Amino acid sequence: MMETERRRLLRSQLMATSTILDLRQMSVRQLEPLLEEETRHWREELHWDYRNATELIRRFLDAHSLAGYAAMEDGEAAGYSFYVLEEQKGLIGGLYVSRKYPQEQIGRRLLEELLFNLRAIPHLERIEAQLMPFGCAMDQALGAHGFRLYGRLFMLLAISDTPPAAGPAPAMRPERWHDRFFEPCARLIHLAYTDHVDSEINDQYQSAAGALRFLKNIILLPGCGQFLPAASFLLRAPGSNELIGAVLSSEVAPRVGHITQICVQPGFQGQGLGRKLILAAIEALREMRFGKLTLTVTSANTPAVRLYETLGFRTVKTFSAAVWPA
Repeated sequence: MMETERRRLLRSQLMATSTILDLRQMSVRQLEPLLEEETRHWREELHWDYRNATELIRRFLDAHSLAGYAAMEDGEAAGYSFYVLEEQKGLIGGLYVSRKYPQEQIGRRLLEELLFNLRAIPHLERIEAQLMPFGCAMDQALGAHGFRLYGRLFMLLAISDTPPAAGPAPAMRPERWHDRFFEPCARLIHLAYTDHVDSEINDQYQSAAGALRFLKNIILLPGCGQFLPAASFLLRAPGSNELIGAVLSSEVAPRVGHITQICVQPGFQGQGLGRKLILAAIEALREMRFGKLTLTVTSANTPAVRLYETLGFRTVKTFSAAVWPA
């Protein structure tokens, strides 16, 4: 038998051994080893405390209301995946397979089950996914299902290795976040991402109302860590209340910060305002004795990638954002 045929036969045999169950039939106890293993990867590879996310998953499992699937091998959970619905959009919230099992084969099967179920939902217009690859990537499988892929970078800065900002005070001094800026900041985000590649990845950027939902998610919900108003800054145009720039930060692990959003209005870009905002966040985090700062950026956004690299950020992981239909 030719080697390629043997591999194909082995792959089909491995896939056939997995039993796929609806997550609503599963208990927290059955998924616990998987959740703990996934949490270790987030901590060790991304310096991120993923326990808030897994605690939310546990609550939905307890209520038997988490839509998704688990792959079982000899009575043990080998992998799981889940999705959430937001109006006419489906969000693939997670897909993880233990390294003790054939990750790619099981991951593909879980993905296929998810997509079959999602596409059967009436009036569903869009599916988004940003799956962090711990051991295997689903890019090829997503592409085969008609998704458009966008490369993303997960970047890390050691704050202790970054010298304090020096030089004259900026003409526009950043001011700290206040809740009265929710709607102005949402308008800023919408304007900043008009005709931007990131608005193709996240359709909430395509309207002020969507940007407000996005903003409330990263500030009020724990998915992106605990929001840090003391390390989040805004820039206003001289003599105006109009926002022209913003940087928002959160704490994703003890003494580890994450930039959840940074943007500058198109007419003010190229003037160093993004750099001023990030430096303001770094200095605030330094004063709070934070040691690390992370962020994610679309690799096609070369000006932003170049800025982060000049500030000392380095890429520690690459992944893809996927959107269907392409």
